[in-house]
Amino acid sequence: MGGHDTAVRQPAHAGTFYPASPEALGRLVDAQLADPQRATPVEPLRQGGHDPGPATATSRRPAGLVVPHAGLVYSGRVAAAAWGTLRENPPDVIVIAGTNHYEAGLSGIAVWPDGAWQTPIGDVPVDADLAASIAALGEPFLALPDAHRREHSIEVQLPFIARACPGTPIVPLLVSFGWARAGIEAGTVLGRLLAARRAEGLDVVLAASTDFAHYPSATDAEAVTRTLLPPLLDVDGDALGRLEDALRQSDIQGLACGMCGIEPAVFALAALRAMGVDRGALLAAATSADVPGGDPWRTVGYAAVAFDPPEEPAGNRADR
Repeated sequence: MGGHDTAVRQPAHAGTFYPASPEALGRLVDAQLADPQRATPVEPLRQGGHDPGPATATSRRPAGLVVPHAGLVYSGRVAAAAWGTLRENPPDVIVIAGTNHYEAGLSGIAVWPDGAWQTPIGDVPVDADLAASIAALGEPFLALPDAHRREHSIEVQLPFIARACPGTPIVPLLVSFGWARAGIEAGTVLGRLLAARRAEGLDVVLAASTDFAHYPSATDAEAVTRTLLPPLLDVDGDALGRLEDALRQSDIQGLACGMCGIEPAVFALAALRAMGVDRGALLAAATSADVPGGDPWRTVGYAAVAFDPPEEPAGNRADR
């Protein structure tokens, strides 16, 4: 993006959401990648008895991920289950749709245009070319790095990317655009662009950063995750948004939301659908109560999901 060098984004949450010490952070992330959350204490609750399929994705590198973004001592092993799927075969670039927690005035999708994001264990570069192409899509996509300065939902993913996919660039997108029709349309526009890039040979993975239920009991948090998984695994953003909205209006004690990142989740599902993706698989799920000392009566839910890439034509597979 000619002349617009945002240089390095400094960490905003080192020492709070994760250790600031390079040695301590490296040990924590390495341990979580080596021993990710594997058990799935919740299973999808499907209407009509629809079989949710296997609990893990295929051996192919996923085209998309859903990852949690709480403090790493709480959600890190769940996040590691997702990022670990890229470890053996890193993609060319990772586009991350983050949750907007801090910028009340943001209405749109803020693109970080270039430079790099710093972590205590190394910088993660930004793919300036792809970022420029996304910003060039026009509204609601905006080259707006300042919106990212305080946000943690993308920042907490970077230590995993730095370790699992060293050198792989990212394109950070901060989504604050609603989950209804406009958000789905924006996701579809992005998905068409990413599908074109994949067809040209660029291996792109799209990740959505979201936690699940906020502040009910652990039992209710697990039930909320079970309820929301079917449309998520079906790559149905509209159904997911409507269901999450209904949960917000329900009488579940303590529940503030079913997904704090419903906007990037719906947006990313629409993009994945436009990329030809039609199924996801649950990799791991947990709550903050699973951590020693976690309060079982006021919890946050976490889940990791991987989305299979679209099937290639038989002729293309035979050529490889």
